[in-house]
Amino acid sequence: MAPPASSSRSAGIPDVSSVPDHGDNGAVIEVRTSDLHDRGVFATKDIRKGTLIVETPMLVLPSSEWKHISKTTFAHYVFEYGKGTAFAVGPVSFLNHSYTPNARYWIDEDERTIEIVAIRRIKKGDEVTINYNADPDDDSPLWFDVD
Repeated sequence: MAPPASSSRSAGIPDVSSVPDHGDNGAVIEVRTSDLHDRGVFATKDIRKGTLIVETPMLVLPSSEWKHISKTTFAHYVFEYGKGTAFAVGPVSFLNHSYTPNARYWIDEDERTIEIVAIRRIKKGDEVTINYNADPDDDSPLWFDVD
């Protein structure tokens, strides 16, 4: 739950008041076991092309901490962010990679948020995937082997 608008916020903590409400007190996505890689994000209802699936705050990690973070499991759940990295709060960090994704992401460094938008229709039960290269059409090799 976001703090009241009148409350003060600590520097560096993203404002979560803009996270979209998808109605009926339920999200359009959920995290569960994936055939692609351990866990993934799945549609809980049909999602139309162009739909904002989720917007979530990012926790910016200082560049000086990467040498420590890179040695942990946490390193598998971060995004490149400017000259450093950031962790997307919530299910976004569980999105798996695909060279034929059904969603894409945009990072707003000023607002410290990440948006996930459907780039084609996603059926209820389908796994929501993004291209880790940011551009859905970019088939450049990644830092890990893609099955």
